[in-house]
Amino acid sequence: MENIFSFFAQHALLAVFLGVFVKQMGAPVPALPFLLLVGVMGAKDGVFAVQALIVATFASMMADSIWFFAGQRFGRRVLGLVCRLSLSPDSCVRQNELSFARWGHATLVVAKFIPGLSTLAPPLAGALGMQAKSFAIFNLAGAVLWAGSGIALGALFHEQIGRLLKSLSDLGGIAGVLLAALLAVYIALRAWRRWRDIQLSLKLPRILPGELAELVKQQQALVIIDVRAQTMQTTRDGGIPGARRIDLTTLATLSFDDWPQGAKTQIVTYCDCPKDASAVKAALILNRKGLSVRILQGGVEAWSEAGFLLEVTCQ
Repeated sequence: MENIFSFFAQHALLAVFLGVFVKQMGAPVPALPFLLLVGVMGAKDGVFAVQALIVATFASMMADSIWFFAGQRFGRRVLGLVCRLSLSPDSCVRQNELSFARWGHATLVVAKFIPGLSTLAPPLAGALGMQAKSFAIFNLAGAVLWAGSGIALGALFHEQIGRLLKSLSDLGGIAGVLLAALLAVYIALRAWRRWRDIQLSLKLPRILPGELAELVKQQQALVIIDVRAQTMQTTRDGGIPGARRIDLTTLATLSFDDWPQGAKTQIVTYCDCPKDASAVKAALILNRKGLSVRILQGGVEAWSEAGFLLEVTCQ
């Protein structure tokens, strides 16, 4: 453990760059410890603290820009890759969409402080059509604020962190084993929750776009639920004709008295997220209320690719 601290002291700026860059690219590696450590070192060296802030900001902007332009180039398809890295595809997309709907460009300023929002915000900004200049301004503000806060905390509590590091150093190799074990348990729990959600989703029935279009054409007793987060993009693109746009956060509290009733009534949920994650979650909520639900395979993207029209709604 002492060798690790000694290595960090000799290559602190490189370690900060790599730690922040890898974290912002989506790897489950916490970057805050790197910022706190350079903050401890910067408590007695203001020039070094400024250098660390510049390096951390540059690393963050570099990774974020890669994802932003990937979002511009490939649209929402790139979000699936980011969410697979995050181990939580549902909250991954939905929370970010809700944040952009609520705060707009300012989402990029606060995203790095909110778990699950940091990595996905740049590609989602690109996919939603944000201009590169606006992205650079707001993301830079967020990167400086985030990195500066971490370094400032390290400097402010440098004595306490120094004592903690000394205690860890006294423990020797045991400390490294404990830290590695804690990280492994964290990743294992996230992976288990992901596996459990996948197993639940596999048990839910699906419906193909062509089948749903035929039901709409036949004017069957049908309820189509659009659980995409309400953003300017989803409003402009529209949804499946006749669909009810209902946010996941309110779905569980709704009354279904005014919905079509009867054994022949069919309910279909859809979204535009990786592996239909939000539509799956909506179906599970409705299942718990005793309703039988099917999920549109591939969501609104599959519907459009199949050649069916979307219905644009006005606000």
